[in-house]
Amino acid sequence: MKKIEVVEYQPRWTEEFIAIQSVLQQVLGGLAVRIDHIGSTAVPGLVAKDVIDIQVSVKDLDNPYLVSVLREAGYVFRPDITHDNLIGYQAGDVCLGKRYFREPPGQRQTHIHIREVGRVNQGYALQFRDFLRDNKPIADAYGKIKSALARRFPNDEAAYYEFKDPYMDSLFYAASLLESKNQTQ
Repeated sequence: MKKIEVVEYQPRWTEEFIAIQSVLQQVLGGLAVRIDHIGSTAVPGLVAKDVIDIQVSVKDLDNPYLVSVLREAGYVFRPDITHDNLIGYQAGDVCLGKRYFREPPGQRQTHIHIREVGRVNQGYALQFRDFLRDNKPIADAYGKIKSALARRFPNDEAAYYEFKDPYMDSLFYAASLLESKNQTQ
């Protein structure tokens, strides 16, 4: 099992994302509606695991070409990862469906989440990222939690996510409530 390490923000993460995004756009062409840098490496100043998280938004998650095109380009498909988890939704709920890939062997560590446009999990990733970008004190608190969990559970990925993910969900719900309140005012 790989050790969980949280490191200080690296400005190079943005450039690395742009390079990967360019390749993915060439590989996927019109299959990708948009390709976004998500996760902690997408939030300036936030500590993170040194892994670039990418969301590819598509019109049809069940399009069989998605998997075949990426596999042909060397990306590693993980058929065992088919859904996100989000408090308030049932396991396997269609609105949390996704396809998940890793980088081609020997390339920069990357997590590629393919989600359908308009589904809860597709919006979640973008809203969560933007909420942290716009709220530095909350991002800093989130960074402290991630760092503490990595120190406490350096070799236990399940425990790390068992605590981190509900905190993320809480932030997501807070961001959603704040956005709804701002829209009604």
